[in-house]
Amino acid sequence: MVTLKSRSLGVIIVTGGAGFIGANFVIDWLKLNHELVLNLDKLTYAGNLESLASVQGDARYLFAQGDIGDRALVGKLLAEHRPRAIINFAAESHVDRSIHGPEDFIQTNIVGTFNLLEEVRGYWNGLGEAERSTFRFLHVSTDEVYGSLDTGAPAFTENTPFAPNSPYSASKAASDHLVRAYHHTYGLPVLTTNCSNNYGPHQFPEKLIPLMILNATRGRALPIYGDGKNVRDWLYVSDHCSAIRVVLEQGRVGETYNIGGWNEMPNIDIVLRVCTLLDEWQPSPEGPATRLITYVKDRPGHDRRYAIDATKIHRELGWRPAETFATGIRKTVKWYLDNMSWVEHVASGEYRKWLETNYTERKQ
Repeated sequence: MVTLKSRSLGVIIVTGGAGFIGANFVIDWLKLNHELVLNLDKLTYAGNLESLASVQGDARYLFAQGDIGDRALVGKLLAEHRPRAIINFAAESHVDRSIHGPEDFIQTNIVGTFNLLEEVRGYWNGLGEAERSTFRFLHVSTDEVYGSLDTGAPAFTENTPFAPNSPYSASKAASDHLVRAYHHTYGLPVLTTNCSNNYGPHQFPEKLIPLMILNATRGRALPIYGDGKNVRDWLYVSDHCSAIRVVLEQGRVGETYNIGGWNEMPNIDIVLRVCTLLDEWQPSPEGPATRLITYVKDRPGHDRRYAIDATKIHRELGWRPAETFATGIRKTVKWYLDNMSWVEHVASGEYRKWLETNYTERKQ
């Protein structure tokens, strides 16, 4: 591991920075800030250093492979680099995988978060008064901790009670509670964000939008759970990254901020938008991409609707998303079509095995 250069500059540590949202955050951060970034990532199936190729030669960037649950490593990195902030993206984050194998989610999202908090607490307690007052631990979480909404019900606010319905969302809810407890018990200066469904460049192609793009370009079925009418709020990943930067710099310590895209849409509408763009930019001689849509058995406990009320972050911090869904989805589909080599590298043998496990048994 190489030591970061220029100790006169501040340092932030990003955990899970080789994942989808984390990688976009690192790239955007280095475009907009002079501070140094240490990226700590375990490099599981969803971690991909190719996503960070554009910053590999940047003297302000350092990668360390490791687990947030490895307290010896985390403690060493904290002591060596003395960061002013931790942004914690590290998590197992796919609902279907949590149904097939919940233990990894418990270990990373709960036990890992606990171990990370313990090391950060020790580090923070050892700082001088000025550094302690400006240090922040920002925990990135999900709207899924709030459970499912009925049609017409008010959107999730920061005061909505937690009601997780999958092993994934339950593990994230537990991590959120731990972060809150470390603030109220120990005084650790924390911030928590709960975001809606992200989409955009560098997303692992097990998630809805990149999976549809990849399968359609290969002439494969586009699997849609149930009736396709499950509703999500869609947030372009760069908008999410900008919101996190705003919360980090301006958010009130101990507070939670919901981050949403103000884009509630059923899954089937998302797929139809993707198909339309693919027909425009890469039409198939076999016919329109919609011919590939295939409805499959719904997953167990599939939440019907999520919706984020992002009023608080707009009112207190002045943040709103820059992208509409119409602009964000065009950028996303175009990026994947222009970067199919990245997609092909990500679509490894393990990924293909996962698709077979998850979707073949659901065909109906």
